[in-house]
Amino acid sequence: MWQEKLKRLKALFIEMERALIAYSGGIDSTLVAKVAFDVLGDRALAITAVSPSLLPEDLEEACIQAAEMGIAHELVETHELENPNYAANPVNRCYFCKSELHDRLRPLALERGYPYVVDGINADDLKDYRPGIQAAKERGARSPLAEVGISKAEVREIARHLGLSCWDKPAQPCLSSRFPYGEEITVAKLQRVGRAEAYLRRMGLRTYRVRSEGDTARIELPPEQIKEFVLTTDLPTLVSAFQSFGFLYVTLDLEGFSSGKLNRVLQFASVNQTG
Repeated sequence: MWQEKLKRLKALFIEMERALIAYSGGIDSTLVAKVAFDVLGDRALAITAVSPSLLPEDLEEACIQAAEMGIAHELVETHELENPNYAANPVNRCYFCKSELHDRLRPLALERGYPYVVDGINADDLKDYRPGIQAAKERGARSPLAEVGISKAEVREIARHLGLSCWDKPAQPCLSSRFPYGEEITVAKLQRVGRAEAYLRRMGLRTYRVRSEGDTARIELPPEQIKEFVLTTDLPTLVSAFQSFGFLYVTLDLEGFSSGKLNRVLQFASVNQTG
């Protein structure tokens, strides 16, 4: 099944002739960039948005991956935090983030002669609450993976087939997703979370989140790793490190890691309204 979808994906880029890729360095946009470059060569350009919500380590990885693929790669600064609608962290925060991104990419694409701006939205993303998708569509962006029906699992399968070293890379949404809706997002808070997650990464962990609520850091790990983490980690040292980053309290989520967990508040709100 994925082989046929890959053919259709390549055909889509042949039709485009030239494309600018909104490239975050995640597995989805990396696959899009890889296929675009394989088809278009120097008629494909990857652009990574740089802002306080992007971990420096993730930016470095994105640059390394682009170099490995051979695609032309540039950085642009985005300033979503300057928009009070974004900083207030409403439930549609991602709409304002993607608005800022594509308001910068679209003029750049037209100036450079790229008729299309494409992103890494896959078919599964269309089933989730993703207000940023609307903002991208309003600005003419296309989502090749979604257009040909490629799921997240198929993204990884195709990426492995194409030899991408990041084929099994865990999802790493922007740092703003670590805050409950309604809590104001600031550069200082983003940096605090970023330092905490970088600390866990240096410990050798691959899948994790540091959720930030007020002055509390809540660590999420895969459920099967929680026991070993507690038994083998020097907890006082970890707590001390997190406190040096600016947190007062450090907790461990006993349920374990779950992508999009903070969206549960939207489900509860919907149930209460219908009830």
